Amino acid sequence: MGKINLLSKEISELIAAGEVIDRPSAVIKELLENAIDSGASVITVEIKNGGRTYMRITDNGCGIAFEDLPTAFLRHATSKISQACDLDRIMTLGFRGEALASVCAVAKVDVLTKRAEDAFGSHYRICGAEQEAHEQSGCPDGTTIIVKDLFYNVPARLKFLKKDVTEGNAIAAIVSKIALSHPDISIKFIRDNKNELLTAGDGKLYSAVYSVFGKEFASSLIPVDYSFNGVSVKGFTVKPLFAKANHAFQNFFINGRYVKSMTCMHAIDEAYANVIMTGKVPACVLMITLPPDIVDVNVHPTKIEVRFSNEKLVYESVYFAVKNALLAEDKETKLNIEPIVSKNFTQQQLRPMFKDETAVQLKMDLKPTAEQTSTPERQSSEQIKQMPPFVREVSEVKIEHKDESYKTQSELSNRAVIQTPKVTEQSPKDMRNEMLFEASNESVSSQFKYIDKSSFERKPQPVIKEEPEEIKEIIPRVVGEVFRTYIIVEADGDMYLIDKHAAHERFIFEKIKEDIKNLDVQMLLEPVMVQLSFEDYDSLCDNLENAEKIGFYIEPDVAPTVAVKGVPLIIGELNPADVVTQIAENFKNSKHNPQLDVFDELYHSIACKAAIKANDISSDAELEVIVKAVFNNPSIRYCPHGRPVVIKLSKADIEKQFRRIV
Repeated sequence: MGKINLLSKEISELIAAGEVIDRPSAVIKELLENAIDSGASVITVEIKNGGRTYMRITDNGCGIAFEDLPTAFLRHATSKISQACDLDRIMTLGFRGEALASVCAVAKVDVLTKRAEDAFGSHYRICGAEQEAHEQSGCPDGTTIIVKDLFYNVPARLKFLKKDVTEGNAIAAIVSKIALSHPDISIKFIRDNKNELLTAGDGKLYSAVYSVFGKEFASSLIPVDYSFNGVSVKGFTVKPLFAKANHAFQNFFINGRYVKSMTCMHAIDEAYANVIMTGKVPACVLMITLPPDIVDVNVHPTKIEVRFSNEKLVYESVYFAVKNALLAEDKETKLNIEPIVSKNFTQQQLRPMFKDETAVQLKMDLKPTAEQTSTPERQSSEQIKQMPPFVREVSEVKIEHKDESYKTQSELSNRAVIQTPKVTEQSPKDMRNEMLFEASNESVSSQFKYIDKSSFERKPQPVIKEEPEEIKEIIPRVVGEVFRTYIIVEADGDMYLIDKHAAHERFIFEKIKEDIKNLDVQMLLEPVMVQLSFEDYDSLCDNLENAEKIGFYIEPDVAPTVAVKGVPLIIGELNPADVVTQIAENFKNSKHNPQLDVFDELYHSIACKAAIKANDISSDAELEVIVKAVFNNPSIRYCPHGRPVVIKLSKADIEKQFRRIV
């Protein structure tokens, strides 16, 4: 007897449905696309319990004829195409005729529909692909589809659904994309009897963006309008200053369909190259219109991934569209030059470096003099070259030696009391100085003109070698600094080059890991509201306890927004919103230990941003302490990214270069 069996219709339907319908958001996507194709101008989406038990789509479109209802729920029954060549010029969102058949195979479906020319509407009920009712009924023009008890007949699929909140957020993300892609349609989204979204439907993309992302995002946009070889790119991209931490806010729509395209993503990233900070990515809402014969949307069951016959054309169109928008914005931007105050270089460098050493009191005159407020035109070019970025003038400097930690109130208006150097009038907090090395029982009498080297108590430490060996004592001598990046040190007959940024970064990283169990948390006077993508929002909400363990006190707000109420003190002057966005993405991408993975990523970022930078002007005191830390701490050999901190050149190596020895 043969082993190959022909599957029953029921099993075939369940298998086919699994390719299209894998969660409630897939149902909403398919039904929303059908509503749009029907010519609707108003659409309402309502869900309960994450769509697991109840979903409703109501539109005012063309409706379905009474006699067509049974046919509409058959597989591969569609009004969009009739022959093979139609696939090359598809402009509708749906065309396969699989959506309704897939939905009714795994759920209980009720349909109320009426065409404008009909006197009566129709009611149709189908459960598990079996028709239960087909009758005339009173209803308004348009179509209402109600889906109940999704996967009631497929328990294996039901158990893989996530929490109601997560499934609901996935639906909200789909509705948001549809709302952006069709600003001419008014879309309303109701979740558990609460209105979450309502777009104007006035045909203006800006209105839809404002409704979906809010005022802050909408106010940061630059208009894009460009055409190239039959490809039109319109929409908005963000000003470089408002770039995001990840690609979640990049939205590409091709012929009215939301797609994920690496071609478009690379094009916009390249357009912003050298314009935004490293690690940031641009956000955008771009409507790309192109001939249907050069894009294939029939390559994926969800139709989110597409393929282009001419990728270069699409890439160049997006690239030049965004690049031109950025250039136009640059031309329109007027430079507002603030009054600049010249200040003595030595005074600029007067800043407390060590927690347990010297407290520098700066008495500042905050009232600008007539000379200070002079316009740039009245100052010499040489003066302008020497001008630092701050406008406060130091009128009195008083240095006191202190052996214990100190506290003062932060200048930041939205933060609580934190540890900073004591000042007679509040001074700007410098994260780099606050995180610099703690040198116990040491005192620096002057950070710039004289260093009391006797205060640095030397102890036997291992020499920096591939295999550290114990020696009695090494007293490194700072020879100088080259390229404002590398410290030249002589010690024990050898010469060392130390990358000051890498060394400081590694020290901060190790210090943070050391103090992880005693993290100081800074409660904010006002919560910082952070808008995330729905995926990042879900991952963060699932890891609120892990976030609290690393010092972040976060509460969910209206999805996808969270309220940040407390942050670890170690983030210093980093933007809390940027940090929270980053850790949310790290939680999402973590595969093994979310807490540990986020720890490392966060601390790498904090250490890198808080450390002294290459090309920064460093005082002698800073260089001394960096060198001491490198020689005293064997762990400071590589930065957190793996780059070497120190390079050793022996006297013999140097003399070989000069041919003194062979």
